[in-house]
Amino acid sequence: MDPHEVFFRSLQREEVQLIVLRDVLYEGCWDELVNDLLARKDGRPFVYRLQTRIDEDLQRIEKLRAYEQEHGVSLGKYLTQPHLAR
Repeated sequence: MDPHEVFFRSLQREEVQLIVLRDVLYEGCWDELVNDLLARKDGRPFVYRLQTRIDEDLQRIEKLRAYEQEHGVSLGKYLTQPHLAR
């Protein structure tokens, strides 16, 4: 099995949700998602309200972004309906 898919399957539900949000609402851009979370944290207008705490989401994003950069892969390519149903 593809090692990146193994990594993807090990992700928590919240981490997969962040990848979905990045790909759907922010056209695959982590920076836009991070900027939106920081705007929400600072009380400025924001696009999407997440259920989890902002600082936790920012840590999750950093983990996912670092993995993608280190391995030259977009985890969004592993998003399929069965993964979203977890």
